[in-house]
Amino acid sequence: MHIDQLKEHFPDESACRRFFENWIWATGRRCPRCKSDRSYRLTGRVGLYECAACKKQFSVTAQTPFHGTKLPLWKWVKAIYLILTSSKGVSSVILGRMVGVSQKTAWKMGHAIRQMMEIDLLSTPMLKGVVEIDEKFIGGKPRYGDGNDHKRGKGTSKPQVLITTQRQGPAYCHVIESDTLCEIQPLVDLIVDESAHLMTDKSKTHMNIGNQFSSHSSVNHSAREYARGDAHSNTAESFGSMLERAKLGVFHHMSEKHLSRYLNEASFRWTHREGKEMRTKKGKLKIKWTPLPFLKLSAYLLSNALGHRLKRSSNGGLLEFVRPYDSAAAYRAVPEFGL
Repeated sequence: MHIDQLKEHFPDESACRRFFENWIWATGRRCPRCKSDRSYRLTGRVGLYECAACKKQFSVTAQTPFHGTKLPLWKWVKAIYLILTSSKGVSSVILGRMVGVSQKTAWKMGHAIRQMMEIDLLSTPMLKGVVEIDEKFIGGKPRYGDGNDHKRGKGTSKPQVLITTQRQGPAYCHVIESDTLCEIQPLVDLIVDESAHLMTDKSKTHMNIGNQFSSHSSVNHSAREYARGDAHSNTAESFGSMLERAKLGVFHHMSEKHLSRYLNEASFRWTHREGKEMRTKKGKLKIKWTPLPFLKLSAYLLSNALGHRLKRSSNGGLLEFVRPYDSAAAYRAVPEFGL
């Protein structure tokens, strides 16, 4: 879908609102305050409903990252389109220019959209088959100057992430404090099924984790061994390279405070794609990966909107509030707030 087709599919604000309601309320319209499924439309008020139980008014943007927005939904549709159809993301400067808002507003819009890309590990199927894990430090080479410390490897102060990928499947990425066993083990247990064939390097942590899986292969990077037949972690390293290119070429800076949302975007884009087998000119079989159609991607996105809210902090940053919309437990403990 190109931009002209997008405008044809969403010709006015009513079409945008219907699309949001169809997917945000895919399981039925419910009051975000008392969870009642009994509500009625208010006449003369576009998109506004009143709960029959608690008598509170709400719209489709309530209790979502769009909560309290004063922007037309068409601008949100354009922002979602630009982010989902980009190869590595869109900076807030370009997003604001394309959507027609300020850079500060575009920055908040971008993080609101990335917040909907977060994966609930408690309800997501575990990775199976061949699974690779790897760690990566986010950030390029430091600038040289007086007083700069240029420690390398594990001595660096750069934020570290754990990459977990299923070959020809989903990829998950999480910020970690260190690459110790007590830090990585709980995440791997939550993400990877015990029947998986684990692929790692020969770090002590990885070797200990691999003992609990049905099979485990490793390569010795310190001996410059990067692949031994099908044994390699190149898929996870490819994901890490994509993160580095997105940082250097698009965002230029990923704040450690908001790094998890940038990882959400990279994981969402990697996971929601489809592969097609094809042969090169030399006859070699390869898989060509293409993103899913925009309408399907945006449907996945909006179906995860309920229960998340971002609010400006007093210093211009973001405060994140998460309240489970249904009986499922939240992935992490968060502060409660009133509507």
